Amino acid sequence: MAAKQSHTAEEIQALLVSILAEALKIAPDAINVQEPLDNYGLNSAQAMLLVTQAQKMLGFEVPPMLLWHYPNIEALSQRLAEKSQDLELQVEDTGVAPRTNLPAFKTTTPDLSAEAVLDPNIRPASTFKFTSTLDNVFLTGGTGFLGAFLIHELLQTTHADIYCLVRAANSEEGKRKLKQNLQQYSVWEEEFSSRIIAIPGDLSQPLLGISTEGFEMLAANLDAVYHSAAMLNYVYPYSALKTSNVLGTQEVIRLASAIKVKPLHYVSSVAVFESPAYAGKVVKEQDDFDHWEGIYLGYSQTKWVAEKLVKIAGDRGLPITIHRPPLIAGHSQTGISNTHDFTNLMIKGCLEMGYFPDVDYMLDMSPVDYVSKAIVYLSRQKESIGKAFHLQHPEPVSLKILVDWMRSFGFPIQLVSYDEWQAMLKNVTSQDNPLYTLRPFLLERWSQEELTIPDLYLQTKRPIISCQETLKALAGSSIVCPPIDSKLFMIYSAYLISTGFLNVA
Repeated sequence: MAAKQSHTAEEIQALLVSILAEALKIAPDAINVQEPLDNYGLNSAQAMLLVTQAQKMLGFEVPPMLLWHYPNIEALSQRLAEKSQDLELQVEDTGVAPRTNLPAFKTTTPDLSAEAVLDPNIRPASTFKFTSTLDNVFLTGGTGFLGAFLIHELLQTTHADIYCLVRAANSEEGKRKLKQNLQQYSVWEEEFSSRIIAIPGDLSQPLLGISTEGFEMLAANLDAVYHSAAMLNYVYPYSALKTSNVLGTQEVIRLASAIKVKPLHYVSSVAVFESPAYAGKVVKEQDDFDHWEGIYLGYSQTKWVAEKLVKIAGDRGLPITIHRPPLIAGHSQTGISNTHDFTNLMIKGCLEMGYFPDVDYMLDMSPVDYVSKAIVYLSRQKESIGKAFHLQHPEPVSLKILVDWMRSFGFPIQLVSYDEWQAMLKNVTSQDNPLYTLRPFLLERWSQEELTIPDLYLQTKRPIISCQETLKALAGSSIVCPPIDSKLFMIYSAYLISTGFLNVA
């Protein structure tokens, strides 16, 4: 990859604004070049799109970590312009193409145990008496995939009005965003519209970006709080995600504790057990998760700290339930999926490449309808208070089963060694293949052992997550996780093909 000519900061800035606007489906003039990039809620794929498009224009490698070290477009453009001009001068002086990648940025792992400190002023303001009747519910993450189905399930199974925190200029814009998200996943029902109330705010701000009066009014009238929002980005380090994922959780705990105490139902992640200390060990729902050394991804680190804050709040008397899903798959009946998630992008990219890596992965994905129904049901049981639940699939299957099924469906794919697959990945040059966008993320080496993301998730490095207590708690509810079999694969494939996400030609 050779730099062809230098580019000015203005040229690079215009390019990055164009890419970001297209990724977020907003007008370029809505992009503020001085706004922190993480404020735009970029997911990993969108962040990688910025990186790969910039690389194509500039002709040199751009480390993903630059998106944090130069957190807004203005500063990032200036840094890339300086590098571009330096490279051109080196070529003029020596006649030799220089090393064309910027120095990699490695972040040190913070002491997560020292990060897990809940504001001492946050304590339950009154006693709590359990009731399964819900009139007013507060929910974060309503513009996400799981959040849409949580809203739908709460509307279907309760009479509550759902107050949804959403980043928006006003309640009208917020309601429009919520409606569009529910429509996208085919769970919008006009008859429930009046029960969905948008609360403009921001997870990363004190009091969730809500006025003091509005915050206190909610605190006095809510019956339950569901916290499913988090910035999911596998590129950013802990420091970039802390404000939203950790401090945002603290503000949600503050809301649940203030004035009238109400249960906090927190959507965590099985990532809290990513430390190598748990590799190969059976982990049960109520087991402690004190080991954090060796959790390398910033997102996973924030989930570990945030759940610790929720546990501290529980120890102070706040009624809590904790729900730990794995990767969440599409709806088991309709196949409706989040086509922007990592799993779907990987599958699409590998199909287009024609090769899957022959690695020891287990698919423990759970359909979104199972996860949402289980969370809402379990949260409304008195016996659940103070407990954690594991929502990963009770009968996971090997990745090779998925590959075999796709072969039988007519997809011409092969399994190759992981080293071969990585070498092929470096040769993916078509921007239409999702792997092109994911390439820097997949090839980046993160840990002290210089492991890539796929290395970190090999079965030998993962714990065995037990969900037996969760299954017992769901017994008699009619909520059952559907098996990962040819029927489910067919449902998912039919949806992905019908939407044009997958091409069978």
